[in-house]
Amino acid sequence: MSNVESSPAELTCRSTPGTVEVLEPRVVPLGGPRAMTVRRTLPQRQRSLIGAWCFADHYGPDDITASGGMDVAPHPHTGLQTVSWLFTGEIEHRDSLGVHAMVRPGEVNLMTGGRGICHSEVSTKDTSVLHGVQLWVALPDAHRDAPRDFQHHVPSPVEQEDAVVKVFLGSLAGVTSPVRTFTPLLGAEIVLNGTVCLEIDPSFEHGVLVDTGSVLMEETPLQRGSLGYAGVGSRHLTLSGDARIVLLGGPPFGEEIVMWWNFVGRDHDEIVRFRDEWQREADRFGRVEGYPGERLPAPPLPNGRLRPRGNPA
Repeated sequence: MSNVESSPAELTCRSTPGTVEVLEPRVVPLGGPRAMTVRRTLPQRQRSLIGAWCFADHYGPDDITASGGMDVAPHPHTGLQTVSWLFTGEIEHRDSLGVHAMVRPGEVNLMTGGRGICHSEVSTKDTSVLHGVQLWVALPDAHRDAPRDFQHHVPSPVEQEDAVVKVFLGSLAGVTSPVRTFTPLLGAEIVLNGTVCLEIDPSFEHGVLVDTGSVLMEETPLQRGSLGYAGVGSRHLTLSGDARIVLLGGPPFGEEIVMWWNFVGRDHDEIVRFRDEWQREADRFGRVEGYPGERLPAPPLPNGRLRPRGNPA
């Protein structure tokens, strides 16, 4: 998915360690007069990363007969991996690696755009309701020029106390996903019908994104669309409610990044270079074949210099 805001924000983040932070989403349209909207909880001023997770969009259930659905023209990425996870509907994915794939409920698609990639995303004609999350993972410095790649995995559901867990990245509830990442990560869908106490990695920080219903994350209430954050140090996470959530986790990223529009870089000048190469159709990003339309142009750069940011101290 692309960040299609006309003036993407640059954010400086702070937090208070040792507490459950509640991050409320902001509504962002995906372009056009009948734009489908998404609820964005990462990044924001309060916090920009959870582990290497640097972007979280939550959308739907969206009646695409009214909204027009998702039609994101070819757009670029650098220095990141995209993680697509659907609850309802279907999205057609095309990228400059030559991959033509479908995103379907309960099936994770992970695309690596280290040195550079471009892709398009379009809801299919048979889809009437679209509902899911789109997530980005920042690549560490040693791997941020990784070659283009695409992985697909269908996790099996596992029962854990009053919950059903699908682990699409990392390890949880005795299950490990085969999907490769460049930093340790956790990504799982959890359907709650009561209370579950999960054994978690104490070196990870965690985020709980509420898709449906409401949840108690430890003793902190979370409503639909909210993202609860807990820092490192805990070996267990207790969740209660009648809800569906997405659990994200990873060790603090430990590096500063510059994230603007669809690029993750390390300084202002690098972002300027990425934008320039995209605008002049340089080889870095390649081409998407089969999309019936023009590429998405990059928005204007801000007047000031972009500043690096990372996990708050």
